Amino acid sequence: MNDKILAIVNPAAGGGNAGKVAGAQIARLKEKGLQVDAIASMAPGHAAQLAHEAYEQGYRRFLAVGGDGTAHEVINGIFSREGRTDRIKLGFLPTGTGNSFLRDFTDLGAQASVEALRTGHTRCVDLIRLRHATGVIYSFNLLSMGFTADVATLTNRVFKPFGHFGYLLGVFVRVAQLKRRPFKLRCDDDANWDERRCLFLTFNNTKYTGGTMLIAPDADPSDGFIEYVRWGPIGRIGLLRMLPRLYDGTHTKHPLAETRRVKHVEFSLEAPVDVMVDGEVVTVDAKALDILPGAMDVYI
Repeated sequence: MNDKILAIVNPAAGGGNAGKVAGAQIARLKEKGLQVDAIASMAPGHAAQLAHEAYEQGYRRFLAVGGDGTAHEVINGIFSREGRTDRIKLGFLPTGTGNSFLRDFTDLGAQASVEALRTGHTRCVDLIRLRHATGVIYSFNLLSMGFTADVATLTNRVFKPFGHFGYLLGVFVRVAQLKRRPFKLRCDDDANWDERRCLFLTFNNTKYTGGTMLIAPDADPSDGFIEYVRWGPIGRIGLLRMLPRLYDGTHTKHPLAETRRVKHVEFSLEAPVDVMVDGEVVTVDAKALDILPGAMDVYI
Protein backbone atom coordinates (compact mmCIF):
# COMPACT_ATOMS: atom_id res chain seq x y z
CA MET A 1 0.00 0.00 0.00
CA ASN A 2 1.24 3.49 -0.88
CA ASP A 3 1.17 5.83 2.13
CA LYS A 4 1.58 8.99 0.06
CA ILE A 5 -1.26 11.40 -0.67
CA LEU A 6 -2.24 11.61 -4.32
CA ALA A 7 -3.37 15.11 -5.29
CA ILE A 8 -5.63 15.01 -8.33
CA VAL A 9 -5.72 18.50 -9.83
CA ASN A 10 -8.46 19.77 -12.12
CA PRO A 11 -6.70 22.72 -13.84
CA ALA A 12 -9.99 23.95 -15.31
CA ALA A 13 -11.75 24.31 -11.93
CA GLY A 14 -12.67 27.81 -10.80
CA GLY A 15 -12.40 29.19 -14.32
CA GLY A 16 -8.82 27.97 -14.59
CA ASN A 17 -7.80 29.21 -11.14
CA ALA A 18 -6.94 25.71 -9.89
CA GLY A 19 -4.29 25.29 -12.55
CA LYS A 20 -2.66 28.58 -11.53
CA VAL A 21 -2.48 27.99 -7.77
CA ALA A 22 -2.26 24.21 -7.40
CA GLY A 23 1.53 24.01 -7.70
CA ALA A 24 2.16 26.52 -4.92
CA GLN A 25 -0.48 24.94 -2.65
CA ILE A 26 0.96 21.45 -3.05
CA ALA A 27 4.47 22.81 -2.46
CA ARG A 28 3.32 24.28 0.87
CA LEU A 29 1.91 20.90 1.88
CA LYS A 30 5.29 19.32 1.18
CA GLU A 31 6.98 22.03 3.25
CA LYS A 32 4.77 20.91 6.16
CA GLY A 33 6.25 17.43 5.88
CA LEU A 34 3.49 15.74 3.87
CA GLN A 35 4.41 13.27 1.15
CA VAL A 36 2.32 14.27 -1.86
CA ASP A 37 2.30 13.04 -5.43
CA ALA A 38 0.35 15.14 -7.93
CA ILE A 39 -1.31 14.52 -11.27
CA ALA A 40 -3.58 16.69 -13.40
CA SER A 41 -6.80 15.66 -15.09
CA MET A 42 -7.10 16.56 -18.76
CA ALA A 43 -10.84 16.40 -19.47
CA PRO A 44 -14.22 15.75 -17.82
CA GLY A 45 -14.21 12.24 -16.37
CA HIS A 46 -10.42 11.96 -16.36
CA ALA A 47 -10.13 12.57 -12.59
CA ALA A 48 -12.35 9.52 -12.01
CA GLN A 49 -10.09 7.40 -14.21
CA LEU A 50 -6.98 8.65 -12.43
CA ALA A 51 -8.46 7.89 -9.00
CA HIS A 52 -9.54 4.43 -10.14
CA GLU A 53 -6.05 3.62 -11.41
CA ALA A 54 -4.38 5.12 -8.33
CA TYR A 55 -6.43 2.93 -5.99
CA GLU A 56 -5.27 -0.13 -7.93
CA GLN A 57 -1.69 1.12 -7.52
CA GLY A 58 -2.09 1.23 -3.73
CA TYR A 59 -3.04 4.83 -2.97
CA ARG A 60 -5.56 5.18 -0.15
CA ARG A 61 -5.19 8.89 0.62
CA PHE A 62 -6.41 11.39 -1.95
CA LEU A 63 -6.58 15.17 -2.31
CA ALA A 64 -9.12 16.77 -4.67
CA VAL A 65 -7.71 20.06 -5.97
CA GLY A 66 -10.61 21.86 -7.64
CA GLY A 67 -14.31 22.16 -6.90
CA ASP A 68 -16.98 19.77 -5.72
CA GLY A 69 -17.09 18.28 -9.21
CA THR A 70 -13.46 17.21 -8.89
CA ALA A 71 -14.13 15.49 -5.55
CA HIS A 72 -17.21 13.87 -7.07
CA GLU A 73 -15.10 12.34 -9.85
CA VAL A 74 -12.43 11.12 -7.42
CA ILE A 75 -15.02 9.43 -5.20
CA ASN A 76 -16.79 7.78 -8.13
CA GLY A 77 -13.53 6.60 -9.64
CA ILE A 78 -12.69 4.81 -6.41
CA PHE A 79 -16.09 3.52 -5.31
CA SER A 80 -16.92 2.19 -8.77
CA ARG A 81 -13.99 -0.22 -8.47
CA GLU A 82 -15.21 -3.79 -8.00
CA GLY A 83 -13.68 -5.58 -5.06
CA ARG A 84 -12.70 -2.39 -3.22
CA THR A 85 -12.19 -3.24 0.45
CA ASP A 86 -9.84 -0.66 1.99
CA ARG A 87 -11.15 2.63 3.36
CA ILE A 88 -10.04 5.85 1.74
CA LYS A 89 -9.26 9.26 3.12
CA LEU A 90 -10.09 12.33 1.06
CA GLY A 91 -8.87 15.88 1.49
CA PHE A 92 -9.91 19.07 -0.30
CA LEU A 93 -8.04 22.06 -1.67
CA PRO A 94 -11.07 24.07 -2.80
CA THR A 95 -10.40 26.17 -5.89
CA GLY A 96 -13.68 25.66 -7.80
CA THR A 97 -16.80 27.77 -8.20
CA GLY A 98 -19.03 25.89 -5.74
CA ASN A 99 -17.01 24.26 -2.95
CA SER A 100 -20.16 23.50 -0.95
CA PHE A 101 -19.07 20.41 0.96
CA LEU A 102 -16.57 21.97 3.37
CA ARG A 103 -19.06 24.63 4.46
CA ASP A 104 -20.84 22.02 6.57
CA PHE A 105 -17.74 21.78 8.73
CA THR A 106 -15.94 25.12 8.61
CA ASP A 107 -15.93 28.66 7.22
CA LEU A 108 -12.14 28.55 6.81
CA GLY A 109 -12.17 26.49 3.60
CA ALA A 110 -8.70 25.56 2.35
CA GLN A 111 -7.04 26.72 5.59
CA ALA A 112 -8.99 24.19 7.67
CA SER A 113 -8.44 21.47 5.08
CA VAL A 114 -4.67 22.00 5.04
CA GLU A 115 -4.50 21.95 8.84
CA ALA A 116 -6.44 18.67 8.91
CA LEU A 117 -4.06 17.19 6.37
CA ARG A 118 -1.09 18.31 8.46
CA THR A 119 -2.45 16.81 11.69
CA GLY A 120 -4.10 13.77 10.07
CA HIS A 121 -7.48 14.69 11.54
CA THR A 122 -10.40 13.04 9.74
CA ARG A 123 -14.14 12.72 10.11
CA CYS A 124 -16.22 9.73 9.02
CA VAL A 125 -18.91 10.75 6.49
CA ASP A 126 -21.76 9.10 4.62
CA LEU A 127 -22.27 8.74 0.87
CA ILE A 128 -25.48 8.53 -1.16
CA ARG A 129 -25.65 5.82 -3.82
CA LEU A 130 -27.86 6.29 -6.88
CA ARG A 131 -28.70 3.14 -8.80
CA HIS A 132 -29.90 3.74 -12.35
CA ALA A 133 -30.68 1.57 -15.35
CA THR A 134 -27.08 1.35 -16.54
CA GLY A 135 -24.95 1.78 -13.45
CA VAL A 136 -24.28 3.43 -10.10
CA ILE A 137 -23.34 6.99 -9.11
CA TYR A 138 -22.07 8.07 -5.70
CA SER A 139 -22.77 11.48 -4.15
CA PHE A 140 -21.15 13.17 -1.15
CA ASN A 141 -23.18 16.41 -1.38
CA LEU A 142 -26.66 16.08 -2.89
CA LEU A 143 -28.84 14.88 -5.76
CA SER A 144 -31.80 16.84 -7.10
CA MET A 145 -34.55 16.64 -9.70
CA GLY A 146 -36.88 19.26 -11.12
CA PHE A 147 -36.23 22.99 -11.06
CA THR A 148 -32.81 22.77 -9.39
CA ALA A 149 -31.59 20.24 -11.94
CA ASP A 150 -33.13 22.27 -14.78
CA VAL A 151 -31.16 25.33 -13.64
CA ALA A 152 -27.92 23.36 -13.30
CA THR A 153 -28.37 21.81 -16.75
CA LEU A 154 -28.82 25.18 -18.44
CA THR A 155 -26.06 26.85 -16.45
CA ASN A 156 -23.51 24.10 -17.14
CA ARG A 157 -24.30 23.92 -20.84
CA VAL A 158 -24.76 27.62 -21.66
CA PHE A 159 -23.91 30.07 -18.87
CA LYS A 160 -21.01 28.43 -16.99
CA PRO A 161 -18.36 30.88 -18.34
CA PHE A 162 -20.19 33.69 -16.50
CA GLY A 163 -19.61 32.16 -13.05
CA HIS A 164 -22.14 33.08 -10.34
CA PHE A 165 -23.87 35.54 -12.68
CA GLY A 166 -24.36 32.67 -15.13
CA TYR A 167 -26.13 30.70 -12.42
CA LEU A 168 -28.50 33.63 -11.83
CA LEU A 169 -29.19 33.77 -15.56
CA GLY A 170 -30.04 30.08 -15.47
CA VAL A 171 -32.43 30.66 -12.57
CA PHE A 172 -34.38 33.43 -14.29
CA VAL A 173 -34.60 31.56 -17.61
CA ARG A 174 -35.95 28.47 -15.83
CA VAL A 175 -38.43 30.60 -13.87
CA ALA A 176 -39.78 31.83 -17.21
CA GLN A 177 -39.92 28.22 -18.48
CA LEU A 178 -41.26 26.89 -15.17
CA LYS A 179 -42.15 23.19 -15.06
CA ARG A 180 -43.99 21.51 -12.19
CA ARG A 181 -44.18 17.77 -12.68
CA PRO A 182 -44.35 14.53 -10.72
CA PHE A 183 -41.42 12.22 -9.98
CA LYS A 184 -43.04 8.98 -8.84
CA LEU A 185 -41.28 7.66 -5.75
CA ARG A 186 -41.66 6.13 -2.32
CA CYS A 187 -39.35 6.21 0.70
CA ASP A 188 -38.39 3.54 3.22
CA ASP A 189 -41.54 1.64 4.25
CA ASP A 190 -44.08 3.84 2.45
CA ALA A 191 -46.97 1.72 1.20
CA ASN A 192 -48.03 4.14 -1.54
CA TRP A 193 -46.22 5.89 -4.36
CA ASP A 194 -45.97 9.70 -4.21
CA GLU A 195 -47.10 11.01 -7.61
CA ARG A 196 -47.74 14.65 -6.65
CA ARG A 197 -46.53 17.43 -8.92
CA CYS A 198 -43.63 19.40 -7.48
CA LEU A 199 -41.16 22.17 -8.20
CA PHE A 200 -38.11 20.18 -7.13
CA LEU A 201 -36.86 17.31 -4.99
CA THR A 202 -33.45 17.24 -3.31
CA PHE A 203 -31.80 14.32 -1.55
CA ASN A 204 -29.09 15.74 0.65
CA ASN A 205 -26.06 14.47 2.50
CA THR A 206 -24.93 18.00 3.42
CA LYS A 207 -26.56 21.35 4.07
CA TYR A 208 -25.15 23.52 1.28
CA THR A 209 -25.21 23.57 -2.51
CA GLY A 210 -23.97 26.12 -5.03
CA GLY A 211 -21.44 27.32 -2.46
CA THR A 212 -23.84 29.34 -0.31
CA MET A 213 -27.38 27.97 -0.74
CA LEU A 214 -28.60 26.36 2.50
CA ILE A 215 -30.85 23.90 0.71
CA ALA A 216 -31.12 21.34 3.55
CA PRO A 217 -30.49 23.14 6.85
CA ASP A 218 -31.02 20.00 8.95
CA ALA A 219 -28.76 17.67 6.95
CA ASP A 220 -25.87 15.94 8.73
CA PRO A 221 -23.23 14.15 6.62
CA SER A 222 -22.54 11.66 9.41
CA ASP A 223 -26.01 10.70 10.70
CA GLY A 224 -26.74 7.76 8.37
CA PHE A 225 -29.74 9.48 6.75
CA ILE A 226 -30.64 11.24 3.51
CA GLU A 227 -32.26 14.62 4.16
CA TYR A 228 -35.13 14.72 1.65
CA VAL A 229 -36.52 18.16 0.77
CA ARG A 230 -39.61 18.43 -1.43
CA TRP A 231 -41.11 21.62 -2.83
CA GLY A 232 -44.70 21.59 -4.08
CA PRO A 233 -45.97 23.22 -7.31
CA ILE A 234 -45.38 26.88 -6.42
CA GLY A 235 -46.07 29.56 -9.07
CA ARG A 236 -43.61 32.01 -10.64
CA ILE A 237 -44.32 34.95 -8.36
CA GLY A 238 -44.18 32.79 -5.26
CA LEU A 239 -40.95 31.20 -6.45
CA LEU A 240 -39.26 34.57 -7.05
CA ARG A 241 -40.26 35.67 -3.57
CA MET A 242 -38.96 32.41 -2.11
CA LEU A 243 -35.56 32.30 -3.87
CA PRO A 244 -33.70 34.51 -1.33
CA ARG A 245 -34.84 32.15 1.42
CA LEU A 246 -32.80 29.34 -0.14
CA TYR A 247 -29.72 31.12 1.21
CA ASP A 248 -30.74 31.05 4.88
CA GLY A 249 -32.70 27.78 4.94
CA THR A 250 -36.06 29.34 5.79
CA HIS A 251 -37.57 28.04 2.53
CA THR A 252 -38.22 24.78 4.41
CA LYS A 253 -40.76 26.65 6.59
CA HIS A 254 -42.97 27.46 3.60
CA PRO A 255 -46.35 25.62 3.52
CA LEU A 256 -45.41 23.93 0.22
CA ALA A 257 -42.13 22.57 1.60
CA GLU A 258 -41.67 19.15 3.20
CA THR A 259 -38.59 17.54 4.75
CA ARG A 260 -37.92 13.94 5.76
CA ARG A 261 -34.98 11.88 7.00
CA VAL A 262 -34.89 8.66 4.97
CA LYS A 263 -32.53 5.79 4.19
CA HIS A 264 -33.97 4.43 0.95
CA VAL A 265 -35.82 6.00 -1.99
CA GLU A 266 -37.33 3.99 -4.84
CA PHE A 267 -38.29 5.58 -8.17
CA SER A 268 -40.79 4.55 -10.83
CA LEU A 269 -40.18 7.06 -13.63
CA GLU A 270 -41.53 6.83 -17.16
CA ALA A 271 -38.31 8.02 -18.80
CA PRO A 272 -34.76 9.17 -18.00
CA VAL A 273 -34.57 12.55 -16.26
CA ASP A 274 -31.88 15.17 -15.60
CA VAL A 275 -30.40 14.71 -12.14
CA MET A 276 -27.96 17.14 -10.57
CA VAL A 277 -25.34 15.21 -8.61
CA ASP A 278 -22.79 17.24 -6.64
CA GLY A 279 -23.17 20.13 -9.09
CA GLU A 280 -22.85 17.99 -12.22
CA VAL A 281 -25.82 16.98 -14.38
CA VAL A 282 -26.49 13.46 -15.65
CA THR A 283 -29.49 12.14 -17.56
CA VAL A 284 -30.40 8.72 -16.18
CA ASP A 285 -33.26 6.30 -15.63
CA ALA A 286 -33.15 6.53 -11.83
CA LYS A 287 -34.10 3.41 -9.88
CA ALA A 288 -33.16 3.89 -6.21
CA LEU A 289 -31.19 5.89 -3.66
CA ASP A 290 -29.53 4.47 -0.55
CA ILE A 291 -27.38 5.91 2.19
CA LEU A 292 -23.97 4.35 2.84
CA PRO A 293 -23.25 5.25 6.48
CA GLY A 294 -19.67 6.22 7.29
CA ALA A 295 -18.45 5.18 3.87
CA MET A 296 -15.23 7.23 3.84
CA ASP A 297 -13.00 9.50 5.92
CA VAL A 298 -12.58 13.19 5.12
CA TYR A 299 -9.68 15.39 6.24
CA ILE A 300 -11.42 18.18 8.14
